[in-house]
Amino acid sequence: MWRFAELSVAEQQPDQERFLESLNAQSSYFTASMPLWVARAPGRLDLMGGIADYSGSLVLELPLAAATWVAVQTDNRPVVTIRSSDMDESLGNAEVSLPLELLPADLDYTTAHQVLTADPQSAWAAYVAGALIVLQRERGLQLTRGLRIFIYSEVPAGKGVSSSAALEVASMQAMSDLYELEIAGHELALLCQRVENYIVGAPCGIMDQMTSACGQQDSLLALFCQPAQLQTAVTLPEELEVWGLDSGIRHAVSGADYGSVRVGAFMGYRIIADLAGLPIEQRQEGLVSIKDSIWQGYLANMAPSVWESHYRDRLPIQIAGRAFLEQYGGSTDPVTKIAPDRLYAVRQPAAHPIYENHRVHLFQALLTQAHTNEHFDLLGELMYQSHASYNACGLGSSGTDRIVEMVRQAGSRAGFYGAKITGGGSGGTVAVLARKGSRKQIEGIAEQYSRESGHPVAILGGSSAGAVAWGKHLLIE
Repeated sequence: MWRFAELSVAEQQPDQERFLESLNAQSSYFTASMPLWVARAPGRLDLMGGIADYSGSLVLELPLAAATWVAVQTDNRPVVTIRSSDMDESLGNAEVSLPLELLPADLDYTTAHQVLTADPQSAWAAYVAGALIVLQRERGLQLTRGLRIFIYSEVPAGKGVSSSAALEVASMQAMSDLYELEIAGHELALLCQRVENYIVGAPCGIMDQMTSACGQQDSLLALFCQPAQLQTAVTLPEELEVWGLDSGIRHAVSGADYGSVRVGAFMGYRIIADLAGLPIEQRQEGLVSIKDSIWQGYLANMAPSVWESHYRDRLPIQIAGRAFLEQYGGSTDPVTKIAPDRLYAVRQPAAHPIYENHRVHLFQALLTQAHTNEHFDLLGELMYQSHASYNACGLGSSGTDRIVEMVRQAGSRAGFYGAKITGGGSGGTVAVLARKGSRKQIEGIAEQYSRESGHPVAILGGSSAGAVAWGKHLLIE
């Protein structure tokens, strides 16, 4: 039976026995005579910031108690085998095998994306195999033998709590331990973002991977996304706690809504740069560079008052992709492509990060002030404003709207101060700011919503350390 070679009391986790039970049920999948490395990375609850991360906003993220475990061992056969303990058959094959010849050291990201995502039944493995490809290209990893990889996860997929980032971070951390690569948490997150952006093909920002890698238990990770500046972690007032309520509506960062809103935001920035007279250079088809001495390349650096007085009414509400490309040549975003035949909203996607960054800074400042109900109500109002802004971008859903409204109606009398949709929006999980000890009231909201919608509701609470803080661990038999 596999067990931890060494694990301190501080490193022990409530889910570790469930992980070991699942691992030991795999029979002869691993070989007892070879080292077996394991890493653990949590999901995250997006309290404030969300999609504004790709526009340079401050974000506040909670690493969740729910986490993904990845165990990895070398294999003398020339194949990488990836097995998931709980893969839903509707989402793909539980085991994927990739011959080493498909993963050469000189494999470029575009080809890797095509190879690993060609078969929908095995495309999920790109999150794992992609880590190997990035380590080969960016850190000089020499993949001379095969691997056996096992995944156990309690982070719900498609719920907007970064199941993909947890899988990427745990996979890359375990591989780094196996190959004795010293990778700091900040770099680990950036490398995992490359996996998702270029190999999986999802245009996510950096906050998910950074929280999963660098988060601290029971603290909000404060990340200034320009591009990824970690600030001092923020501790919630002892009177408050944060919950996640799953709406039952599946969310996907690779979906059209998220991608089109991101494109619209970068279109808005490109138009603003033109209006401001900033130097612009065409780098390649659809991609430009901007020498920006005013906002340093980020919409979030614009003050809301400047937006309202100088730019809001000068941006189109929407624009066709072809018309934009003809007039402006492209955007500064290297991970999205503008579809000529598509109509993109521009004004609201550009406005969102400008206001959201302002809201998040206010939220952070309020958390450090005197802890009164008035302050808590103000925190909640900022969350409600953020939720409304998501909806204005077209990233809301009926389910998340209903949960937020139920929380608002119950109000502070029931111990609730605020709620908002999280992550990429369009369904997924609602974050709720509540008075400490509100589990019963949260369960009441979940039960009522489940009765109304017919969706079972998962309640996400608690917190745990990111992959780096949890450390390097070896399993032995």
